[in-house]
Parts: sequence; structure tokens; C-alpha cells
Amino acid sequence: MAMTSSSSSSKGNVHLELDGRLAFVTLSHPGRLNAITVAMWQSIGEIFTHLAQQDQLRCVIVRGDDGNFAAGADISEFPRERADKAGVINYHTRILAPTLAAVARCPHPVVAQIEGVCVGGGLELASQCDLRIAGRSARFGVPINRLGFPMAPDEMRGLLALAGRAVTLEILLEGRVFGADEAMAKGLLTRIMPDDEVAADVLRCARRLEQGAPQAARINKKTATLLSAAPEPLSETELSSLFNYAETSDHKEGVEAFLAGRPPVFSGD
Repeated sequence: MAMTSSSSSSKGNVHLELDGRLAFVTLSHPGRLNAITVAMWQSIGEIFTHLAQQDQLRCVIVRGDDGNFAAGADISEFPRERADKAGVINYHTRILAPTLAAVARCPHPVVAQIEGVCVGGGLELASQCDLRIAGRSARFGVPINRLGFPMAPDEMRGLLALAGRAVTLEILLEGRVFGADEAMAKGLLTRIMPDDEVAADVLRCARRLEQGAPQAARINKKTATLLSAAPEPLSETELSSLFNYAETSDHKEGVEAFLAGRPPVFSGD
């Protein structure tokens, strides 16, 4: 596995590694449970913007170093970055929101490998991923009510989409930190694995995604986004774009391989 990029600050780093058609985005903030600094948020956004343009990719895995996903935003930066209303607005609308949107817009399947702590901004980040595989001892929550502020609108979108209004409000109003079983029951997780099997299961998941038709995966993501945002019937233009796959080589290959009883070989065309 070759590292292709490493964006860093004096307090934290975001590493991008490529392994064939898989990309690994790793949060690293030693001694701070991978708390996400402003520089790290910006790096995540830049990395996902770059990955979105890499047609050869089949899956992106987001994970944290040292047995934790992320303990949320780095609160030590708040006195400088969120000192007044203008700073708060800038922080949430021009730093966090664009990054979360970049993750959500990624055309490739995105899998969150969740170990240890996944709270606050960490949970916001995981909520924008397509699949979330967690260890049995992982911990979740958004205890920002103790910090005296609510969750910003664009940061709430992912959580609302996963858990709905009632559960989202429960998480935010109570501010509890809870375990993986409860997170699963609330609809926040895809599945739970024993702690020592999380990484291996995520890799198996990524390999399964890698074997599927990439255009089908991208269209599934696009369709889910359209249907979630617009419950009314799709326009003729939207419907037509979703059926463009019908004349692709991957569609032809999938059907021909099935009928021939052989594994498909998808090119992404």
C-alpha cells in the first residue's frame, strides 16, 4: 500500500493512501483521540474533491489512527476559530459544511471504519459515509450541549438522514455517549464486528465493492440522493440520466458474464 499524500498541521494529519482501486483516508491526531483541527477538516475536503475525479477508484475507506475514529472537532481551537458570531458562521459554513458535502458528493462508495471514539464531528463525518462498520466497543454521541451550542444545519443533514428527527433530537438533547449496540438500534451503523475484526471486515467489504460495476454503484448513490431530496416523481431528464447505464460496456459485460457463468470484469465504461 503506497502513501500518495499526507496533509498535516502542527496538531494533526490526514493521510491518503492508495491500494490499487481502493483509497484509505486516515485521521491522525496523536494524544487527542484524532480530534479534527481546522487544517484537518480542510484536508479531508481537498482529498475527497481529488478522489471524486479519480475514475479508477472503486471504494474509499475513512478511518482513524490508534484505535479511534475521531473525537470530534478540536475544541482547543474554538477560542480562536469561533470567538464571535462571524467566526462561528465561518467555521461551520465555510470549513465543516464544505468538507461534509465533499464526502457526501463522492461518487465512489465510502466506508467508515469505526473503532473507539466516534463522537461530535466524528459522527458527523461518519454519517456522510455510505456504510459504517464499527467495533463492539466503539462509542458514539454528540455531547455538544455541554459546550453550550447546537449542531449546525449542514452538519445535521447526515445524522437526520440516518436516524430521523426523533432520534437525532434524542442524541442532541440528551448529549449521552452510547455504545455500538444502541447506535445500531438507532440506525447509525451498517453492522458491528468484534474489535479485532473490524479492519479485516472493512477490507472484505471494500473488495466486494471493488468487484461490482462502478457505474452501477455511482448511479445507486445518485438515485438515493435524488429520492431522499425530492419525494415527488423525478423529471424525465433525471430519469433519463439514471438509465444511461443501459448502453455501457459494463452493463453488457455483467449480463454476458452471468449468462456465461463466469466472473464479470468491469472496466467502468
